[in-house]
Amino acid sequence: MLYDCRSPADRDRGIAAAIEAVKNGELVVLPTDTVYGIGADAFTPYAVKALLDAKGRTRQMPPPVLIGSRHTLDGLVLSLPRAARDLVEAFWPGALTIVVEHSPSLQWDLGDKTGTVAVRMPLHPVALEVLRETGPMAVSSANKTGQPAAVTAEEARDQLGYSVRAYLEAGPCPDPVPSTIVDLTGEVPQVLRHGAIPMEKLRDVVPDITEGA
Repeated sequence: MLYDCRSPADRDRGIAAAIEAVKNGELVVLPTDTVYGIGADAFTPYAVKALLDAKGRTRQMPPPVLIGSRHTLDGLVLSLPRAARDLVEAFWPGALTIVVEHSPSLQWDLGDKTGTVAVRMPLHPVALEVLRETGPMAVSSANKTGQPAAVTAEEARDQLGYSVRAYLEAGPCPDPVPSTIVDLTGEVPQVLRHGAIPMEKLRDVVPDITEGA
């Protein structure tokens, strides 16, 4: 079902429906500050599988994880590099995804690549409200693999149909540029994908950051 979150009453109903769906292991589509995302509970393996199936992706491409609080990040990693903390302080919530080593004790299965996870805290009130209730969610762009990223929930519904329980519409994305991805698992931070945050702004915070291979 599609809920128009631009209406206060529909927004409340939609957020409640999305939270319930995620807790039940179902899929939702929600707005972020980049593009719309399709999401599932990160700790429910069958839900993550349903997300990958809905997109037509394999386990070789694990989805990123979105969180609703900076403090949540500390629960996902054993230790966070100084560069990661500096970048998070500067750009979260926002269009920065960081790749870090996750705690080996976490009971999740995001795909075949183990040991690391891509994490982001989005700058969107609807997404944050959902995430603060559900906890970490596996979230990928709300489109079939190979198709354009959805910039409205309605566009996402056209591609994903009944595989998703709740669609949260918040209007067109104001700036549909993907997040910048920085790998912080090595000795030197590396940009894996250029996106909304340019290299010069990253270097203002972490001067030794480099281009990824």
